[in-house]
Amino acid sequence: MKVPFNNLFAQYLTLKSDLDEAINSVIKQSAFVRGPYVEEFEEHFSKMFNIKHCISCANGTDALYISMKALGLKTGDEVLVPAHSWISSSETITQAGGKVVFCDTDKDTYTIDPVDIKRKITPSTVGIIPVHLFGQAAEMDDIMEIAKERELWVLEDCAQAHLAEYKGQKVGTFGDAATFSFYPGKNLGAMGDAGAILTNDSSLSKKMQRFARHGGLFKGEHLIEGINSRLDGLQAAILSVKLQKLPEWTKKRQQIAERYSHNLNDVAGICLPSSNDDRSHVFHLYVIRCKARDELKAFLYKNGVETVINYPVALPFLDAYSHLKHTPEHFKNASRNQNEILSLPIYPEISNDQVDYVCDLIKKFLASQKNIS
Repeated sequence: MKVPFNNLFAQYLTLKSDLDEAINSVIKQSAFVRGPYVEEFEEHFSKMFNIKHCISCANGTDALYISMKALGLKTGDEVLVPAHSWISSSETITQAGGKVVFCDTDKDTYTIDPVDIKRKITPSTVGIIPVHLFGQAAEMDDIMEIAKERELWVLEDCAQAHLAEYKGQKVGTFGDAATFSFYPGKNLGAMGDAGAILTNDSSLSKKMQRFARHGGLFKGEHLIEGINSRLDGLQAAILSVKLQKLPEWTKKRQQIAERYSHNLNDVAGICLPSSNDDRSHVFHLYVIRCKARDELKAFLYKNGVETVINYPVALPFLDAYSHLKHTPEHFKNASRNQNEILSLPIYPEISNDQVDYVCDLIKKFLASQKNIS
């Protein structure tokens, strides 16, 4: 049996007629840059979160960069970010003019550790970027309390957590603003790069729109120097079609994750994703931990199962941040997790037989490891 890590073509086939019609409509109207399809998606996406403003842009990385520029990040300002994430979460801090300060992650949820946040705050700290990693919400009560006490802004990175909830409230609705990625493999994915920002702050929204459109809200207006970061009409139309399916796809991912967890619950040698009653995990990724991770990955691949390591090197240990001279002792949880995590195949179209096959292989591998030891 073959089990791909993801299958975007299978997703396309389930929506083929609607997607083809949407794409053809954009082409017929030549509505390629902004226009009605972009405005329609922005309206529908913001309504889904009950947020006033949606500022679409070219990708999730730009969403972070635009947000920090609008928040007024200055040279020397420090921003706290989790040590284990995709580099967009940190590189945009530097690009916007600030200084990256890494915090360790929670050992079970992989999200930023509020205890380490408190340790890392200095007089130069201006903001916190909690990343809702793998589809699980960060500890937002503690984070928001810290931010309020220290008068810090909070920018939620929701790239992997569309519709995830913390204590019944959707992530992306806690901080000053929230960023989303619609990279094709995301829970809500375009057919190319795309991103968006949500905020209830009207002043902040205008600053974001202005900066993303060459410094002006109207053609020919350039009040400041900005950048060019726009969601195109084709991607907006595609996203509007897929947005209608997002709640259903989310439930399906949760059901698949439940099947994985049920099958693997009593298996020694692996650690399953944490299950918190106060959070609704949307499983952008189903991530296990295994000390023999690399051997397990090779075994699964040999038997037709694709897996991915998200992410094999924690951010502080990348060459890009070698100048900070961090060591594994500085980030004990992130350091351990980078060597043990493995993402299993999960997408709405995966079959129960495929999930069971993956689980059977994992059991077989771990049983062989036990016999060897």
